[in-house]
Amino acid sequence: MKLVIGNKKYSSWSLRPWLLLRQAGIAFEEINVRLSTPEFATEIRKHSPSGKVPVLIDGDLHVWDSLAISEYVAERFPEKQLWPADAAARAHARSVCAEMHAGFQQVRSQLPMNVTAVLPGMGWNTAVQRDVDRIAAIWSELRARHGDKGPFLFGTFTVADAFYAPVVSRFATYGIHLPDDAKAYADFILSLPSMQEWVTAAREERDFLLADEPYRTTPDRDDAIVL
Repeated sequence: MKLVIGNKKYSSWSLRPWLLLRQAGIAFEEINVRLSTPEFATEIRKHSPSGKVPVLIDGDLHVWDSLAISEYVAERFPEKQLWPADAAARAHARSVCAEMHAGFQQVRSQLPMNVTAVLPGMGWNTAVQRDVDRIAAIWSELRARHGDKGPFLFGTFTVADAFYAPVVSRFATYGIHLPDDAKAYADFILSLPSMQEWVTAAREERDFLLADEPYRTTPDRDDAIVL
């Protein structure tokens, strides 16, 4: 099994299935395709008809889009219980994943993922805050409902945690204030060894994407490649 992903520093969509596989202990080969390079379009078309990351390759099968990948992995490895066993909780988990997959446009546009940056207050506005409030409410409600089963949104690790992990990273980057229970969840996700592995790898990347860092005019490393 192979997973095609973009830059770990910037690619929130790639983080979702990567974390899902790593946290579930499912072995996979990582294929990195550098975003915004002249070669990107050619390289990603080898794997995905959509021309986007991520893509899961399992034999001759290619699955693209993070939600489709997550559903496939959950079916392929039912013993990992990547959706809640209870039907009502499972429907709830799918609902919050779909809401993240399709919504929160203000957070996406104003707080772009940048794993290695610390930018408190940048990008915040009242529209962003409405998205933040909704996300925090989701986390708080789920933790109140399932906290007795474990530290994840539904007690044990599920697709929902993988889907909200990029937002956890964004909130850390921009110093977003959260209610205590939501912050405790975010801090827990950031502390996962799998998340720390992703962050460590992101710090080693040399690409500097101007489109993702419009607030800076020069890279923070002398050997960075400006794209």
